[in-house]
Amino acid sequence: MLDREQALALMHEYTASQSLRRHMLAVEAAMRAYARKYGEDELLWGLAGLLHDFDYERWPDPPDHPLRGVAILSQRGYPPELIYAIKSHADYLPDCPRVHLLDKALYACDELAGFITACAMVRPQRLIGMTAASVKKKLKTKGFAANVSRDDIARGAADLGVDLDEHIQFVIDAMTTIAPQLGLGAPTTAPPTDAAHP
Repeated sequence: MLDREQALALMHEYTASQSLRRHMLAVEAAMRAYARKYGEDELLWGLAGLLHDFDYERWPDPPDHPLRGVAILSQRGYPPELIYAIKSHADYLPDCPRVHLLDKALYACDELAGFITACAMVRPQRLIGMTAASVKKKLKTKGFAANVSRDDIARGAADLGVDLDEHIQFVIDAMTTIAPQLGLGAPTTAPPTDAAHP
């Protein structure tokens, strides 16, 4: 049986980096939103997002990532469709083409969630009020978040069969629902000291 708390514990066990943990939470939020949209299993899709990079910190080199991770998931009894989706998010595994909707959604959300995070980090209000138009503008700036593949983002939306602008806004909206957990909520200013003690 799928259990989010166990999956979260597994992710934390293998991942110390706060930014990588937040990335997986962001992809989980986007995947859960797409599962709702498509009438799919929200827990299954969410866990694919939550666990897709859990092995990356220990084994960053291909094909160790994701193969070391999927071996662990297999041993722990995770369902084959989740394991296959995680394998298929790596472009360098030729025997794992993205064929199922779950596979395509994970690939489409992964790189984009990372890019949206980078965009949010340079905005005063972070994710709050972010639009697809502002993200598209940053996509055209080659020097911004240069390690993010623009081709992967475009290919992901095309393979999923969604308009790129709509896809970007959809993922922004999904991430915004957990913005504080991602460290991307609107910054708050503390009240003056004397205001706290009238």
